[in-house]
Amino acid sequence: MLLKGEQLAAHLERELRPLYIVYGDEPLLVIEAADAIRARARQHGYNEREVLTVLAQFDWGQLLAAGGNLSLFGDKKLIDLRIPTGKVGKEGSAALQQWCQHLSLDNLLLITLPELDWREEKSAWFTALLNAGVAIKLQAPPLAELPGWIAGRLRRQQQSADLDSLKFIAERVEGNLLAAHQEIQKLALLYPAGAVSNTQIRDAVLNVARYDIDGLREALLAGDLSRLARTLDGLMHEGEAPPLVLWAMSEEIRALTVIRSGMDSGKSSDLLLKEARVWGPRVAPVKKALNRLSTATLEAALQHAGKIDLLAKGIGRGNIWEEFLRLGMRLSAGAR
Repeated sequence: MLLKGEQLAAHLERELRPLYIVYGDEPLLVIEAADAIRARARQHGYNEREVLTVLAQFDWGQLLAAGGNLSLFGDKKLIDLRIPTGKVGKEGSAALQQWCQHLSLDNLLLITLPELDWREEKSAWFTALLNAGVAIKLQAPPLAELPGWIAGRLRRQQQSADLDSLKFIAERVEGNLLAAHQEIQKLALLYPAGAVSNTQIRDAVLNVARYDIDGLREALLAGDLSRLARTLDGLMHEGEAPPLVLWAMSEEIRALTVIRSGMDSGKSSDLLLKEARVWGPRVAPVKKALNRLSTATLEAALQHAGKIDLLAKGIGRGNIWEEFLRLGMRLSAGAR
């Protein structure tokens, strides 16, 4: 069974299974979900706990032994298995599949993992875990959903804020939920329950956003010039290599150009998207960008990227980060 993070609380109210797998790209959410399962397990009498961390040369026999060692006091046991690399190897795969064949209500196995790629999610060991237990996949909310996430956190501490204030916080904690959590908790320490004003929030919240290449791609496709400018500024101050930034922007522009040109020739957009290897969550933002941008605009953007490439190689004059922003401005035309 696969659950979303927001479904976990209701699930734990209904039942408690002997096997849970918590994984994802956001450490804060993984920690909180695992804590919720541990708390529920204690309520159900799992008073003994054994922590196993899978590092190099880990003996998977320890896991099977932990399941076989009964408490002297008859307590049920929570086995906390942590796999920080997400890699289990052949021995681990065999051990986990064997565990799934002999589940017992005397032992609750909680496995925490980082984000897994699609190959690992299709592996025999993960498939066995998914079929036998409950997996909770946790991902950080995208920027558009972050104000709602922040509002929910404020409600937990009996506070609220207007939409502009929520957006202000979101822009400053984007990509860094641990810092976001700290900033929200700080508001509870500084101000009483109830509505927190925009002025109070601006005085209290630091700029703790963590910018990355994926965020840059999202801003470019959306034509969100404000976010693009913040992201470029953040990448510059974090010391990101300009060639990597140029590669990310150029790859998006090149794919858009090929697809838009094909659409102009009467080809199916869905077929062109597949040929360009655009699928999953990227499809919607790419389609929106294609509706906004013409072939001429995209071809001009490619030429602009070529000039920036020369700058990156030390040929010509200009500030490469300012040119990245100008390139983004060219592609923000018509964005809403």
